[in-house]
Amino acid sequence: MITEVEAYDGERDLACHARAGRTRRTQVLYAEGGRWYVYLCYGIHEMLNLVVGPKDWPAAVLIRGVEGTSGPGRVTKALGIDRQFNAKIADTLDSLWIEDRGVTVPKRRVNTTPRIGVDYAGPVWAAKRWRFIFAPRADASPSTPHQKRKSPAASRLA
Repeated sequence: MITEVEAYDGERDLACHARAGRTRRTQVLYAEGGRWYVYLCYGIHEMLNLVVGPKDWPAAVLIRGVEGTSGPGRVTKALGIDRQFNAKIADTLDSLWIEDRGVTVPKRRVNTTPRIGVDYAGPVWAAKRWRFIFAPRADASPSTPHQKRKSPAASRLA
């Protein structure tokens, strides 16, 4: 289950990679939603995003946490995701997909905060509360790290 995400919305969003327009790296962001955008951050961590905009509107959601793993670099490492997934369609044929498990999450269990590490985007965009954290228990804190699973993570996200 996905437990933490951040939203990035178009060229106007100065924290979005598409802020400089369409490039070879960001081309996938302009595709119709339902494709993966995977990039290398700081030369170390792969970052997994799902493109969510209509064709030609670069919008994506960064997967920051899944059940048992917190942090976008840890997520990709746990799931064995690298840039080979970039631009692939998020479906069962490409071995990484999102599925609806029928879970309804009460609004009170979703915390919002500003996105992490986007101060370069300026005060307006850095302050956007576009980070969403699912707190599975009413007493859980959004900053509480999840326990790591003992078994490897599956290649599906829900």
